[in-house]
Amino acid sequence: MTPTALVRALPAAALLLAVTACTQDDASQPSRATQQETPTGSASATPSGRTPAVNIRLTINGHHIAATLNDSATARDFAAQLPLTLSLRDFNQTEKAADLPRELSTSGAPEGADPQVGDLAYYEPWGTLATYYGDAPYHSGVIPIGHMADEGPEQLATADEITIEAVS
Repeated sequence: MTPTALVRALPAAALLLAVTACTQDDASQPSRATQQETPTGSASATPSGRTPAVNIRLTINGHHIAATLNDSATARDFAAQLPLTLSLRDFNQTEKAADLPRELSTSGAPEGADPQVGDLAYYEPWGTLATYYGDAPYHSGVIPIGHMADEGPEQLATADEITIEAVS
């Protein structure tokens, strides 16, 4: 190889060596973004690198209703307050609202939402939990946090109290 060819090939060889070394180091360890700690302390990966949704149980009129919280900052902050027993008041014959012990995080939350029957949401302007038993239009400040099983809205329509617990 001529000296000129060697001078031209040297930067490319150095770059290839650096890229190969970085790739080998990264391949031996899982990405921190895709790890989560399990209750036993071992790491497990989720496809998105986020924590999974939280299963909860609602007790309405003596009936246990399964529900799931989504993986948002607002839902995680709500889950941290559980268990809760809340008094409900009717709003527009479509939802039951309940005052929460404290405001929730709205980091990364949408401007508003079009809640569906069975949805659980945080209404940021009032700092309340909104639980929907009827169809409601889009409203600014509504942040969806979860959804209850099909039988929940029927029970919710006549409820004046709700108990919410995390399910392991």
